[in-house]
Amino acid sequence: MYPAEIVKPMRDELTAVGFDQCTTPESVASAINQKGTTLVVVNSVCGCAAANARPGVRMSLDNDKTPAQLVTVFAGVDKEATAEARGLMVPFPPSSPSIALFNNGELVHMLERHHIEGRPADAIAENLKEAYNAYC
Repeated sequence: MYPAEIVKPMRDELTAVGFDQCTTPESVASAINQKGTTLVVVNSVCGCAAANARPGVRMSLDNDKTPAQLVTVFAGVDKEATAEARGLMVPFPPSSPSIALFNNGELVHMLERHHIEGRPADAIAENLKEAYNAYC
């Protein structure tokens, strides 16, 4: 488990723009299985990928269409909640960070770590905006 003082600023990057922090498996399942679209961000302390993932996600919300719900879990901190989210992202293997878009409980778009790492935040944002325009 990571120290709270390290994790807090990374959590705040997403909660400040409207993400709900899911800390239990039940809260994850409830959010994903609601009607409509839900964006799930598996947050991470990884500087090489998460450092661009969080800004990319924030930038993606500057779009005409956006997910109805925004939720996040923190890998290495909210272990059970993260496991629940990852279980709903099958067939994709666990990765941190990762970003998934669900529509009516069905996974419709996925960005794994290898889609995020080494890419600028604006490229991540554009990828997500295309998914929002298709599914939201």
